[in-house]
Order: sequence, then C-alpha cells, then structure tokens
Amino acid sequence: MLWPFTLIGAGAGYAIASIPGAMLGALLGQALDRRLHIQSMAELRERIGGRKVPRDDELIFILLGRLAKSDGRVVDGHIQQARVEMRRLDLSEPATRRAIAAFNRGKDGRDNLRVHLNRLKTQPHAAEGLLRACWRMAWADGKASKSERELIVLWGKWLGWTAEKVQALSSTEDDQRTRAPASSAGEYQEALRLLGMRTDSEPAQIKRAYRRLLSRHHPDKVAGSGANLIQVRAATEKTRELHHAYAVIREKRGFR
Repeated sequence: MLWPFTLIGAGAGYAIASIPGAMLGALLGQALDRRLHIQSMAELRERIGGRKVPRDDELIFILLGRLAKSDGRVVDGHIQQARVEMRRLDLSEPATRRAIAAFNRGKDGRDNLRVHLNRLKTQPHAAEGLLRACWRMAWADGKASKSERELIVLWGKWLGWTAEKVQALSSTEDDQRTRAPASSAGEYQEALRLLGMRTDSEPAQIKRAYRRLLSRHHPDKVAGSGANLIQVRAATEKTRELHHAYAVIREKRGFR
C-alpha cells in the first residue's frame, strides 16, 4: 500500500537531512495519512479535486446510485430499493441523509470506485454485503441488465473476487425472493450450496459445516474484532441465511 504523505514526507526529509530526515518525514507523513484516511495517490488526487473520501456506509449507496443510472435512467424501483437498503442497515436520520446524498453522488459517475473498493479487499464480510446489495439493486426493476452485471463483476474483481463467485451471489435465497418465490427444489439446492454440501452428504457432515460457518460468520464474533456497521450487518444477514439453509436441509432430509 502506497501511503502518499508517507512517501512525500520521506522524500522531502531525505532531501533536507538524508536518512534521519527521511525517517522523520516518513513518520510525520504516515500520521497525516492516517488522520486523513488516505491510502493511495489516487485518493489524494480525489481529495485535492474536492471529492470527499466516502465512509463505508456511504460507499454502498454510491455504488447503488451508479448501478441505478447505468442504463441511463433511474426508475422508481431503484429508488424504492435504495430505501429498502437504508432500512436494512437501520440507519439513523443523519446517516440516512448521508446515504441519500451518496446515492445521488453515485449517479454522476465521477468517483474512482476502484480506489474506494480496494479499501475493502481485506474485509470479506463488508465486501460480500456490498455485492449482495448491488445484486438486489440490479434486480430492482425486474431484470439485471448486461451493463449492471458487468459493473458488479468488475467491482467484485476489484474486491479480489472471481467472476464466478460474484455471479453466484445473484442466485442466493434473499435475491431470489426479491425477484420471485424460489421453488422447493431450487431452495434445497441453494441451501446445500450455501453450506458447501452435496445431495449425498451425511447429516453429520452437514451439521459440522453449519456449525463451522455459523461460528465464522456470527455477528458477535465479527463485532468483537472491531468491525464497522456494514460488516456487522453483512454478518447478521449471512447468519440468518445459514439458519434458513440448515432448516431447509433438515426438513428435506428429515434429521434433527
């Protein structure tokens, strides 16, 4: 990671006082980078250009606004879905105002989204929650267009996800319910996929997989690691999906 003021400080310090100056300059520059939350030269250029670096709870709505506008026109379904996402995150009144502003900001398409998404590469829960929200927005008008799909796959790539993994999120139980009720057979297959199991997996294997995933994604554990609001909300959603998937499999297979 190239911290801009750290590099600038080190260079300036070296020019003034050789190696000791470079060390002092780097320390002062790093403190400034951390204070301003700037992690790359691209972010610094955006800040100089007057574009405020978005918070994590604003970034998601910038992406949603960009998706809504990707086909040229924002429809009522997009606006309603943005409101659904605000309720899903249980935003406060000030946070809701920021989310609305971020959604409108996303529609102008001027943000360097790659810069902002790179921040979430090491935060899998936040990345997954963000991509799930993007798929829900893509389906808000009843169809996910080619441009919307391409954007989500591209954003997933910047988050370190494969195209296949990003596409798989489109067919999760929550997203299917947004479009149409899932069939019983389809729901069972999706539940198996979510737990990483097959139709011939033994009940004991299914139970172990369910408990292991539940432990990994439990919101209390995520919150205890210092996660932000979006990460905790994503973990809560993931936990709910795991509960539902296990219940579907258990009912289908008839075990306790």
